[in-house]
Amino acid sequence: MKKIPRTRLSASLRGTDFLSIDDLAPEQILHLLALARTLKANPKKYRRALEGMVMALIFEKPSLRTRTTFAVGMTQLGGDALYLSPAEISLGKRESVHDVAKNLERMVNGVMIRTFGHDICESFARHAAIPVINGLTDHEHPCQAMADFLTLVEKKRKLTALKLTYVGDGNNVAHSLMLLAAKLGARMVVAAPEGYQPSPAVVARAQEIARSTGGAISTTTDPAEAAEGADMIYTDTWTSMGQEAEGEIRRKAFAGFQVNRALVARAKRDFLFMHCLPAHRGEEVTDEIIDSPNSVVFDQAENRLHVQKAIMHELLRRR
Repeated sequence: MKKIPRTRLSASLRGTDFLSIDDLAPEQILHLLALARTLKANPKKYRRALEGMVMALIFEKPSLRTRTTFAVGMTQLGGDALYLSPAEISLGKRESVHDVAKNLERMVNGVMIRTFGHDICESFARHAAIPVINGLTDHEHPCQAMADFLTLVEKKRKLTALKLTYVGDGNNVAHSLMLLAAKLGARMVVAAPEGYQPSPAVVARAQEIARSTGGAISTTTDPAEAAEGADMIYTDTWTSMGQEAEGEIRRKAFAGFQVNRALVARAKRDFLFMHCLPAHRGEEVTDEIIDSPNSVVFDQAENRLHVQKAIMHELLRRR
C-alpha cells in the first residue's frame, strides 16, 4: 500500500463524518489506528488538542462504554462533552432530525449519535454542518470495529495472516467487522443461523472490497466449520436492545452457536476471544471462555477510548 503523508491523511478527515466503515479508505483506517496507538502511549501530549471544543452526545439507546469513552476521551483531549438523553431529544418525535441538527451545529463542534435506524444518523449528518460520529445504529457499529482491530493489531500484529471468525447474530457489529476486515485485506467468516445472516448487501459489498485488497469474506451456517483454525473468535449477544420480545425465539435459533470449550477447541491454541459487551453469560458465551486467558474483551472495551479519541481528534482538529 502506497504510503501517504500523515498531514494529508489528517486533512482528508478534518470536518468529515464517521458514519460507516465503508466511508473510509484503507489508508485513513490505518492512520486512525496508528494515531490511536500514539494517543494511548502518550495521552499527555494531546491534552489540549481540542481545548475549547464541545461534543454533543445524543443517546436514543443506553450505554456504559459509548457514553463513558466519548465523555472521558473528549475531556482527555481538553474539550467537553454534553450528554443529551432520549427525554431531551427524542429524534424525529419531539423535534425533527433536521431541526435538532440545525440547532446543534450552531452550539457545539461535533455530534455523536447512538440510535436505532441508520437513516437517522445519515439524515442528521446531511443536515448538520459539523462532524457527526455514528456511536451505534442497528446497521453498523463502526467505532466498535475500529477498537476491535486496534486490539488485533496490538495482540497479533499482521492482520492479513489471520483467520477471523464471528459466531452469532449477523448484526451491526458483524457488518462493521466484515467491512473493516475487507478494507484491510483480512480473512473473515461469519457463522450465523438461517434467518439471522448478515445483510446480503453488506456481504456483497465486503466481498467486492476484499477482491481489491487481497482479503476474503464468507458466511456459513456451521459454527464448527467457521471456528476451525481460527485466530480470533468473536461473538455478540443473541438478543440486542429493541429485540427483547424475540428473546425466547432467538435463544432457540442460536442454541448451537454458543462459544464454549467444544467450539474453541477447533481454533488455534493462542486464539483470541472477543466480545463487544455487554455479554449474556451462559447464552452466547460461557464463563469459562470469557474469563479465560484467551479473552481480550476488556482490552477491546478500553480501546474504544483510544480509537474514539483518534476519531474525534482528526474530525474536529483545527489544522
